[in-house]
Amino acid sequence: MPDTDPLAPKYKRVLLKLSGEALGFGGGKLGIDLDETEKLARQISRLASRGVQLAIAVGGGNLLRGAQFAGGDTRMKPSTADYMGMLATVMNGLALQDVLENLNVQTRLQSAIRMETVAEPYIRRRAIRHLEKGRVVILAGGTGNPHVTTDTAAALRGRELHADVLLKATKVDGVYNVDPKKNEYAEKFDRLTFDQVIQKQLGVMDIGAFEQCREAKLPILVFNYTQEGAIERAVAGQPIGTVISG
Repeated sequence: MPDTDPLAPKYKRVLLKLSGEALGFGGGKLGIDLDETEKLARQISRLASRGVQLAIAVGGGNLLRGAQFAGGDTRMKPSTADYMGMLATVMNGLALQDVLENLNVQTRLQSAIRMETVAEPYIRRRAIRHLEKGRVVILAGGTGNPHVTTDTAAALRGRELHADVLLKATKVDGVYNVDPKKNEYAEKFDRLTFDQVIQKQLGVMDIGAFEQCREAKLPILVFNYTQEGAIERAVAGQPIGTVISG
């Protein structure tokens, strides 16, 4: 009999890019909201139970943004601020790991900044092996280098781990021709090619991240993670968000 599960996965191996905001309180309040984190974790748990190999690149903006120290204040170097932001992603990774394991999901936290007492160092082959064994791999610490965005880190990891798709979870339900918050007549795209994104000058991701996906022919799905079951629907290939591919 055919599979009648509407959430049957379309993709086998997924790189999910979660901003720190997804784990936070919102409204400018800093911190980790465990209720919001658990909502995400429950979807991740269901995906893992369906056999999806899931790697999650986490941001740290709910705790600290390196950009908040920008603006010419010479008391802190931009590199230092970026390293602090990377450490914030490790804190988010630890929180997500504990919430997932409370739901009996096997996880591994890997950090690009070495800190063996709390996380494994990021090793590509080891990460792939964890995925193959059904463990959710949480990727923290960015790339371990300053001046690199978490979008670029997610694109690099997606490419290294041979993901089938990069899911970019945002609070906007796709890619528009203009900012939908500023223009009520903004047009949403269901599908785009990499070339169209460049031609139309659409700000999907920073250029470094976008070029990584383009070179690797790694599709990007931009979607609104706040919608009910959005991550599961995205992995199932349902018409959600905007798909960018070759």
